Amino acid sequence: MSLALLEKCLSRGIRMTSQRQVIVGVIGDSEDHPDVDELYRRAVHEDSTISIATVYRTVKLLEEAGVIDRLEFGDGRARYEESGEHHEHLVDVETGEVIEFYHAELEALKEQIAREMGYELVDHRLELFGRKLPSVDG
Repeated sequence: MSLALLEKCLSRGIRMTSQRQVIVGVIGDSEDHPDVDELYRRAVHEDSTISIATVYRTVKLLEEAGVIDRLEFGDGRARYEESGEHHEHLVDVETGEVIEFYHAELEALKEQIAREMGYELVDHRLELFGRKLPSVDG
């Protein structure tokens, strides 16, 4: 279980029932960006008494507390990840795979654009959507 995510929850005063601990563990251990249905499938594997309603309520609570982020990639499903270090997402439009990346020059450019328009950048989110290029051998 992701102790860092559990500690974030406790530091924000979230009461951690055993079912919430399982759900928090599933989110913290996820290397992908699962939606609620996938979180439910993983959580119920750990504790068969967890209902889909419990997963929905817990995800909403964690999102409101700022310990997880809700992501929407245009496929009609909200996905979730632990809040933390800033990064962007590249979504493969054919497979649905979500690739996280950080690019220092892109970050600087976004800051520069905001300043040139007379703004201080306080938050942002960037999702890129693409198709993998064919491999060129030789």
